[in-house]
Amino acid sequence: MDSIQARITRAWHSKYSWVLLLWPLSVIFRFLAFFRRRVLRCFFQGKKFSSPVVVVGNISVGGSGKTPLIIALAKQLIGRGLNISIVSRGYGAKAPFYPMPVEMDTLVSDCGDEPLLIRHSLPQGSCHVVIDHNRTRGVDYALEHFNADLILCDDGLQHYRLHRDIEIAVVDGARGFGNRQCLPAGPLREPVGRLTTVDFVVVNDDSQWLDNTPVDTVFNIVPYRFRNLTTGEVIAIDDWSYSKTVHALAAIGNPQRFADTLVSLGFEPILLGYDDHETMTESDLTFDDNLPVLITAKDAIKLRNNDLKHVWVLDVEAEVASAFVDNLLTAVDLKQFN
Repeated sequence: MDSIQARITRAWHSKYSWVLLLWPLSVIFRFLAFFRRRVLRCFFQGKKFSSPVVVVGNISVGGSGKTPLIIALAKQLIGRGLNISIVSRGYGAKAPFYPMPVEMDTLVSDCGDEPLLIRHSLPQGSCHVVIDHNRTRGVDYALEHFNADLILCDDGLQHYRLHRDIEIAVVDGARGFGNRQCLPAGPLREPVGRLTTVDFVVVNDDSQWLDNTPVDTVFNIVPYRFRNLTTGEVIAIDDWSYSKTVHALAAIGNPQRFADTLVSLGFEPILLGYDDHETMTESDLTFDDNLPVLITAKDAIKLRNNDLKHVWVLDVEAEVASAFVDNLLTAVDLKQFN
């Protein structure tokens, strides 16, 4: 049975739905969001840090591919000799202290699933991950302790208490902006017009993109291997020899995208979607039919100690054009921070 979150999300992405009855509340939300932005920008923007801060976020609720994009951007920037720090709120984290650096052995309950996934995906020496709900404090910590050349802020487009030098808005090309209404009648945290004020708009998969919003670049999230959750065995995509009918479990912003990816690889997924960031249990991953179970890397990071040899992780990576990273560095202009 669908959760309330899943039902509301589906309603937001329907042209005609009962959520439109909430439109008067959306008008109020939109006004408050506009007023809040104007006030906070007046007090907190323009106070530069010693290194540039690039915010990567979105204007809508739900997954947009932001985490794979941040990992891909960090890899390219590290490849160009930069020391990168990533600052995240750490959704759902219950850290013993803030700000808190995320290490390979940090508990997911302390830092949240996405920061830990980022930490495991990037080299430790040239990249550090810090969580703090006060992102300004997190940036200060990263600059003081890790001497970062550039800060990537994971989410926080609406966190206007944080000064930012560059804003990158990520859009899910498959779902777009839903009914284009602000919360609670629609999925938008801010109106679509907000995209005209950011530095870059990037779209995750434009195969279904019909909106006329100008886009700076398109990136695709590409699966590249299967990894056994328990043994760590790795299988190339083309070398999968088990049943193509699989149980597909995903606790991400858009579980259907996971199923669609598997279909594109020739699988017949039996999808079981969970609310974003929800933690699966061993019983959730165990079925009576002996079919393989496939999950996302974001879910796998929360299941490291489980003995589940029938569970495989689909590892993916975002493909970002190097020309876009060139444009990003030109816009940042590191020289002005030296």
